[in-house]
Amino acid sequence: MNFKGFLYILIPTFLFSSMEIALKIAGGQFNPIELNFIRFLIGGLALLPFTILYLKKNNVKISRSGWGRIALTGFVIVVVSMTLYQISIGMSKASVIAIMLSANPIFGLIIGFVFLKEKLSRTNVLALILTLVGLLIIINPFHLSGAMGIMLGLLSSIIFGVYGVMSRVYGGKIGLNGLSMTCLAFLFGSGELGILMGISHIPAVANAIPSNFSQFSNIPYFQGISLQTLPLILYISILVTGVAFGLYFLSMEKVGILQASLIFLVKPALAPVLSLLILGEAMTVNTIFGIVVILLGSLVTLMGEKIAYRVMAIFRRNNPEAHQEVDELEVVKDKIENSELAKRRKATEEAVRDTLEAKKENREVPSED
Repeated sequence: MNFKGFLYILIPTFLFSSMEIALKIAGGQFNPIELNFIRFLIGGLALLPFTILYLKKNNVKISRSGWGRIALTGFVIVVVSMTLYQISIGMSKASVIAIMLSANPIFGLIIGFVFLKEKLSRTNVLALILTLVGLLIIINPFHLSGAMGIMLGLLSSIIFGVYGVMSRVYGGKIGLNGLSMTCLAFLFGSGELGILMGISHIPAVANAIPSNFSQFSNIPYFQGISLQTLPLILYISILVTGVAFGLYFLSMEKVGILQASLIFLVKPALAPVLSLLILGEAMTVNTIFGIVVILLGSLVTLMGEKIAYRVMAIFRRNNPEAHQEVDELEVVKDKIENSELAKRRKATEEAVRDTLEAKKENREVPSED
């Protein structure tokens, strides 16, 4: 990985890790729903030029059903997941909620397995178990504090996993890349949230909301924005929401999906450290242990197949006669690689390569005339 690729990963990692801290600081100055609306609206607008460029370059035409899918995706991520997420930050430690959100890829695996019939390998199952164990260690159900915030954060992470699957499936059907799908979902989601915020101003609705849920009544749109709060709003909206997501998808294209996943691999460890330094949130022993377990789960997800093959090789070497079924995968792999079709393909590739090299040599050798 070159230095440029390293920056593609480093910058969004820091931005994503600081997200909960910035939102917690801003949460004391803004209505949580209002803050959610502002950051996704501005973040979506920040990504819009790149989306327009992509649509024109690839001549993408979005149908009515495509717009419907985008609107539904935006509702799931902005109105549901991130609203719960924003509320949970105000009710619990930023570091804990950051770790909760980092587990969303694992929930995405479960959702893909259940609803899309996607295969779930043994390494993915192991990663899932480790992640869930890590979350339980952090939540510490025997000494639970801030239970409601933790539950909302966990629910937000699960729904974020749903969003990830929806974005991938719907984006593929519509013909959008990850950045464009994210941009349009953000804009539609903020628009939908804005409509609901407007409904909260209707007297009958506002009066029907209990006093302990006053944050859902008469929700302001841009109240509290001043010269003092503007830098924080721009940081949250443009950098954390717009640039971070944009660079995340760009890193997938530039350095690969596995390397890009390091962003969420590092976040559970970096976010609590930043919370300690900036917010003074102490890390408990169970939080540290939980982080380690979740990192192991993420590492298994990242290096799963390589680890599995190495373990199988060691097992076969030490137990040549036991459980011969572990060799079945290698047998199938050998059959595929040594099949007649594979041999023909290799022969064709070699013939084409030889032809190209011969043509190149003919161009380089001067004529005898």
